[in-house]
Amino acid sequence: MQTPLTWDDLILPEKTKETLQQILNSARARFRVYHQWGLTQKRPRGLGLCALFSGYSGTGKTTAAEIIAQELNLDCYRVDLSNIVSKYIGETEKNLKRIFDAAEGGGVVLLFDEADALFGKRGEIKEARDRYANQEVSYLLQRIETYPGLTILTTNLKQAIDEAFERRFKFIVDFPKPDYWQRQEMWERMFPLETPTQGLDFDLLPKLNVSGGNLANVALEAAFRAAAEEEAIQMKHILAAAKADAQRTGRQMHKSETEGWI
Repeated sequence: MQTPLTWDDLILPEKTKETLQQILNSARARFRVYHQWGLTQKRPRGLGLCALFSGYSGTGKTTAAEIIAQELNLDCYRVDLSNIVSKYIGETEKNLKRIFDAAEGGGVVLLFDEADALFGKRGEIKEARDRYANQEVSYLLQRIETYPGLTILTTNLKQAIDEAFERRFKFIVDFPKPDYWQRQEMWERMFPLETPTQGLDFDLLPKLNVSGGNLANVALEAAFRAAAEEEAIQMKHILAAAKADAQRTGRQMHKSETEGWI
C-alpha cells in the first residue's frame, strides 16, 4: 500500500507532527542504536518499535502510517483487526502468526486498523472466551515486541483501550478533529489549479465541522455533481454534497455550519 501524499499534505497539530517525526527517526536509527552501539546487550527483549494512533475516523491515521512507510522506502501492509479476530478459540492467533511471519520475511510496516476489536477493556474473566481473548492480546503484544520492524495500531476509541495495554506502546499519537483554521487550510488546498471552481468562500467552507477524510469526500462528491451539470464547482454543489455525506454517515448537521453559504 503506497500513497502519493507527503508530510505537506497532512494537516495536523505541530505536537502530532513532532511525534510522527520521532517515530520516523527511531525507525531509521534502530539498527545503529541496537546493533552498532550494542544496546541489545542491555535490553535483549522488547526491541520492536510499536505505536498507537488514536482519533476519529478520517483524521489522518492511516495516511500518516503510509507516509512513514514511504519515507522508510518500505511497503505498508494494512490489516483490519476486526476481520481477523475469530470467535473460534485459537484461530485469531493463527491468523496473526501468518501475518507476522509473512511480514518478517518481507520487511514491511505493519498497520493494524480497528485495534479496539482486540484491545478493548476487559473486566473479570467470567468465561473461557474472555480468558482466550486475553491470550490473543498477549500473543499480539509478544509478536509486536519481537517484530524487527515498525508496527502501528489504530483506534477510533482510545478510551476503549485498557491502560495496561497502552503502556506497551513506545509511542501514542492523538489525531484530533481539525479546527476551523486547519479546515480552512484543507479547503484552500483541496482543488488542483486545473479544477474549475467559481465563487468558493474559504471563510464559510471551514464552518462545515467534519474530519479531513469527510471533507475530502464532500469535495469529490461536489466535483462529480458540478461535472454532471457541466458547471464549475460552486458553493451549491458543496452544500448538496455535504448534506448527502451527513445523511450517509448519520451525522446531524447544525444550521450554523452552512448558514450564509448561498
